[in-house]
Amino acid sequence: METLPGLTDYIEQSIVRHWDLDALTDYKGATLQYKDVARKMAKFHIVLEAAGIKPGDKIAVCGRNSAHWAVTFLATVTYGAVIVPILHEFKADNIHNIVNHSEAKLLLVGERVWENLDEKAMPALIGIALLEDFSVVVSRHQGLLQAYETRNAIYGERYPRNFRPEHIHYPRRATEPTMQQAIHADDTLCVINYTSGTTGYSKGVMLSSRSLSSNIAYCQEMLPVKAGDHIVSMLPLGHVFGMVYDFLFGFCAGAHLFFLTRMPSPKIIAQSFAEIRPRVISCVPLIVEKIIKKDIIPQVDNRIGRLLLRLPLVNDKIKAELRKRAMEVFGNNFDEIIVGGAPFNADVERFLKYIGFPYTVAYGMTECGPIICSSRWDRLKLSSCGQAASRMEVRIDSPQPETVAGEIICRGENLMLGYYKNPEATQQIIDVNGWLHTGDLGTMDCEGNVFVRGRSKNMLLTASGQNIYPEEIESKLNNMPYVSESLIVLQKQQLVALIYPDFEDAFAHGLQQADIERAMEENRLELNAMLPSYSQIAKVKIIFEEFEKTAKKSIKRFLYQEAKG
Repeated sequence: METLPGLTDYIEQSIVRHWDLDALTDYKGATLQYKDVARKMAKFHIVLEAAGIKPGDKIAVCGRNSAHWAVTFLATVTYGAVIVPILHEFKADNIHNIVNHSEAKLLLVGERVWENLDEKAMPALIGIALLEDFSVVVSRHQGLLQAYETRNAIYGERYPRNFRPEHIHYPRRATEPTMQQAIHADDTLCVINYTSGTTGYSKGVMLSSRSLSSNIAYCQEMLPVKAGDHIVSMLPLGHVFGMVYDFLFGFCAGAHLFFLTRMPSPKIIAQSFAEIRPRVISCVPLIVEKIIKKDIIPQVDNRIGRLLLRLPLVNDKIKAELRKRAMEVFGNNFDEIIVGGAPFNADVERFLKYIGFPYTVAYGMTECGPIICSSRWDRLKLSSCGQAASRMEVRIDSPQPETVAGEIICRGENLMLGYYKNPEATQQIIDVNGWLHTGDLGTMDCEGNVFVRGRSKNMLLTASGQNIYPEEIESKLNNMPYVSESLIVLQKQQLVALIYPDFEDAFAHGLQQADIERAMEENRLELNAMLPSYSQIAKVKIIFEEFEKTAKKSIKRFLYQEAKG
């Protein structure tokens, strides 16, 4: 079996090799070189020691992407503690619950998040510090505040003749004996990543050094990033997709990481990417879809507009111009864009494939840290998410995987250790043979390319016994005039389309409310002409507020199944 460096080995080697290179930059802010990151990590370790934090203890971090978020992560795992990233979009009670459930000893938090939290609701914490400057705002341990105030003096005593690469040697923590499902040598718990969850509080996914190292190695195998290249961090670092693709992989390659520190709107992307010129880009589909529909196609031919998504381009000049403009929006220096975290709009994807735009689709789960399937953009089959990642096996639980959709199952090096303090949930998702049951439905062709049909829990079963995959219908509907986003739901055995219109576009073209309603009805009739008889849309309901979404920008479907009936 292939032996990979552990996560701590990757971090240590990168710091030593890239000592004088730029490492982390808050966009329009300060830059830390790799040696600066190492120094901040060393001071962080001094504070942890004085506060009585031991290897294996949990440290939570909750805030927007930033250089100090990255330093917190690196310092925690190289100390031997376990990092608990929490999405800053979570509500206060969810953050309190995760801190308590994970048994975190320290919380590093952004100022905006901290304003809404209640320290009394997190009684087991020994301290809380702000991410912006690491200042201690709550101290329940006599050594914590003192260590923070004297860390520079202690650092000076420990390294009297300057801090140098030869001082970098991080301890390796032995595998915890309590992890009964761990079967590999490097199953040291490094991260507990809490999923967004659909109901109640989310589960804590335990990711080992082995899982994260395998994912980093896969990125290195697939992406041509070298020391000094630029990467923009757009995805939330609290989510494992952004944690691995935007941060850990780039840092371990010696890249220079830029944190946007705010929501990546098309305008911010166009401005920042032109300056930074990133080498690879990872993002959710929604970002690409918005830019293509609103900023690329209208610039070339505003009369054709959205029709370009559905008509074949016979004009090679227009085709080349569209590709050129799309490349320029994303900095014109990238090898490929990796899209993941949610379904990709089928018409947008077909359009990108047709103009030769270098995109690929990554399929994964937090439970696999995150990669399950992916392929290079020039080998990616249309509508697929590629083939199984290195060190992973993928199967379709179906008697005819090529034609009959079945559950996607996988196993391999990327797999989690289990759910923290929840063996019952772990046994429900990982069977006795080590296969993780994703809950997604898909097919697989003879070459091993996987095609995701949708979530098994989203599949709608009609009274006639037909299986309806709502994502496939929504993908068509979302490309119709004045549709921003949609959901297909089953109500009283009828398929209903909930539509949030693109009001800005509609009003710009002089449409009033009644006109928008007529346009949606016309869309319904046109859509039904494309669909088989068993999946006809009975009616349309207009939604006047944007659908509520997860951090991955997936619509929270469970909120709309009955509420809008």
